[in-house]
Amino acid sequence: MVESILPLSVRSLSYSVGAVEVIRDASFAIERGSRNIVLGANGAGKSVLLRLLHGLLLPSGGQIKWARADAKFKQAMVFQRPVMLRRTARENIEFALQVAGREKNISHAARAALESVGLTHLADRPARLCSGGEQQRIALARAWALVPEVLFLDEPTASLDPTATKAIEEIIAAINNTGTTIIMTTHDIGQAKRIAHRVLFLHRGRLMEDALAGHFFTEPQSPEAAAFIKGELLW
Repeated sequence: MVESILPLSVRSLSYSVGAVEVIRDASFAIERGSRNIVLGANGAGKSVLLRLLHGLLLPSGGQIKWARADAKFKQAMVFQRPVMLRRTARENIEFALQVAGREKNISHAARAALESVGLTHLADRPARLCSGGEQQRIALARAWALVPEVLFLDEPTASLDPTATKAIEEIIAAINNTGTTIIMTTHDIGQAKRIAHRVLFLHRGRLMEDALAGHFFTEPQSPEAAAFIKGELLW
């Protein structure tokens, strides 16, 4: 049995841009199979934290330690605004599989991925001509096809309407149910309540709370979290 890349251990993590400390002294661990929501207001440092964990940014200090050295090959990330190649929806997924080193049944795997997000009818449509919600579902299918152990999602529904948001949330739950650990950012309290097993609450680059979702929303331990849950302005 292949060993997991989890748990992910983060110790005293910091990230600075010039004199500005964007992430300050964050410590936490991510366990296998969970749905983790990084919650906070815009500008709290959520996207930066995700990029640090995924290896797109290098920390200024502290440590990010996966259980396996080859962890980067078992992760995927979907951004708020998905990047679609100038190819069909199916070819977008096939390209990702080719880059990942898949050599067999690529076409079948791509079609299966599109079927899993309900978009088989768009397989041969240029991806850039699809709607925003459809593009995000293609991006999720592309990531899911790689069978990642950890999937990073950066505000994946921020620019979508309620119907598209519901579809994306259902896909996220389905991906998690196959065993993929979810680490997702959002500023939407309602969405966090629907999705999260666990909440990491960021405020001005500091990890103010790390708690199970039920406990966080009913008994926040910091004034900042309590104010955020009430919808009060924090800045």
